[in-house]
Amino acid sequence: MPHFELADRVKNLPPYLFATIDMMKQEALSKGVDLIDLSIGDPDIPTPEHIVEAMKKAVEKPSYHRYPSYEGMLSFRDAVCGWYKERFNVVLEPRREVISLIGSKEGIGHIPLAFVNPGDVVLVSSPGYPVYPVGTLFAGGEGYVMPLLEKNNFLPDFSAIPVEVLKKSKLMFINYPNNPTSAVAGSGFYEEVIRVALQYNIIVCHDAAYSEIYYDNKKPMSFLEVKGAKDVGIEFHSLSKTYNMTGWRIGFAAGNSDIIAGLGKVKTNLDSGVFQAIQEAGIVALNTDDSLLAGIRKTYQERRDSLYEGLQTVGIHAIKPGATFYLWAKVPAGFDSSGFVAHLLEKAGVLCTPGNGFGKPGEGYVRFALTVPVMRMKEAVERISKVL
Repeated sequence: MPHFELADRVKNLPPYLFATIDMMKQEALSKGVDLIDLSIGDPDIPTPEHIVEAMKKAVEKPSYHRYPSYEGMLSFRDAVCGWYKERFNVVLEPRREVISLIGSKEGIGHIPLAFVNPGDVVLVSSPGYPVYPVGTLFAGGEGYVMPLLEKNNFLPDFSAIPVEVLKKSKLMFINYPNNPTSAVAGSGFYEEVIRVALQYNIIVCHDAAYSEIYYDNKKPMSFLEVKGAKDVGIEFHSLSKTYNMTGWRIGFAAGNSDIIAGLGKVKTNLDSGVFQAIQEAGIVALNTDDSLLAGIRKTYQERRDSLYEGLQTVGIHAIKPGATFYLWAKVPAGFDSSGFVAHLLEKAGVLCTPGNGFGKPGEGYVRFALTVPVMRMKEAVERISKVL
């Protein structure tokens, strides 16, 4: 029998974190465990009905059964521009400064292929979304970790990066509101990002997938709101979290026209665009009244408060999220991240995500997703209290 050897870029790839978590979940369920799953950030709240209805109507249009445009329907990109103007007072040109994505994950994974040559450095926030270093690896780039530490409010310290590294850096991934730490960034941080990017000619890729899941009416800002942002970078958005559309696979990138064009060049060669019926539903989503989204945020805030207060009660130090539907917590003494996750799964039937799965700086923490109702959240805390 022939032997088929994987390419080095795949052989050197670590197991995808959430695939591993899913295996743990399926094993527990096969044993009959009454599992409380707080691991993966997949909203349990259904997609709003008016978006589903729009999709039902759109899918019947024969014209949408053919290939879509690579960049996305102009009407969808117009809707993105309208959303940015309404939400952030940012003006975008739909033809040059916006591109549709098959979910923001796809765009984040592809952007290094457009700009990173073998040996180029990519600055990667860590702990962070695993696709940042993986996309870098696929492009032959070298990831340089920017640790997100609690003492720095989970913001990277650019002064700690050697000048030689900055000079070789081609691209930088940042993400606020942040997954997994739930940290939020302000204008001062983004101004520093722009200063560094301009000084060293670095492309900034800001992942803003969680900008609309916020608490206490404190709206996170967009990177593109800051003067000079469009000169150096783009922002990735997803409809997944905001509108509970994770399975629909639609998102977009917006910002610098040259960077958008580079990403588009990769995409035209690797995919054929987003199904137009989904884009039609996406337009309806982007025009959704904020009162509906406020109701979704209220649900998450009730869950956040319940879990945060519960963990504090049982002696687990947690960071109170200002945004996202995650809660970042320190593991108790005597455990590492993976060991604590395994302990909670085996002894309490509660599944969360080990912090080290998001990168070495995440060691000593776990992430809980706020994706079950309050009553199950309270039950999870009760179970945890019994096994500590």
